[in-house]
Amino acid sequence: MHGRPRARRGTRSITGPLVLVLAAWNNVLVPRLPDRPGVYEGVNGAATGVLLVVARAAGFSRAELGLSGDRLRAGAAWGGAAAAVVVSGLAAGPAIPSLRPLLRDARVAGLGNGAVAYRALLRIPVGTVLWEEVAFRGVLHAALRRELPPRAAAAAGAALFGLWHVQPTTAAIRVNAPDRTAAGRRVALLLGCTGTAAAGALFGRLRVRSGSLLAPALLHLAANTGGLLASVATARRGARAGASFGRHRSSRPVPW
Repeated sequence: MHGRPRARRGTRSITGPLVLVLAAWNNVLVPRLPDRPGVYEGVNGAATGVLLVVARAAGFSRAELGLSGDRLRAGAAWGGAAAAVVVSGLAAGPAIPSLRPLLRDARVAGLGNGAVAYRALLRIPVGTVLWEEVAFRGVLHAALRRELPPRAAAAAGAALFGLWHVQPTTAAIRVNAPDRTAAGRRVALLLGCTGTAAAGALFGRLRVRSGSLLAPALLHLAANTGGLLASVATARRGARAGASFGRHRSSRPVPW
């Protein structure tokens, strides 16, 4: 009648705690993890498994969690189409001068090939995409849809996804724009978290439309991994241009 499944016993017992855990996880726990390869994805990968066990024990079905096998084809189709658009844009970005400033990220400027591969093949897929999609578009989505109308559930999930990115966005601003005023940093933080909330809404829409967690996961993976590779390509292009410019200048006598 109201477009949401009837709440069952156990649902309310995890929704509140889940919201609190997700609000604090990325902003309080993750910054305190040791900065060593394997820790971030290990902790988040373990949390993914624990959360799925808790959700299933609370009575959530595979379909509610976006894990139904009969929706995989739809998830692949929707997610693949969306990912292709994003990958195409990011692939072209480093070659377009007007887009390069948007792709510059001091956090990846000096990464070697091994560090890039680690992020692209392990840290992002397991530590970020798998964990965030199961947590937000899987379990949180299912819990909120049992208690709220669909639009309210979607808005709440998107807002929490924006809040989830407060600390990462703050860290990115600190590294990439250290000279900004306090007011400028607050504006950048607001814009960044609003953008991630909008991304969360899009991921949630893909999840609903396809009926599968695979759809938002493919788009999320394309955006994060593609963004990393585009930023690395932009940084390396800039480094080569700077080196070439330096060699060019040093070969000419200075007239004064």
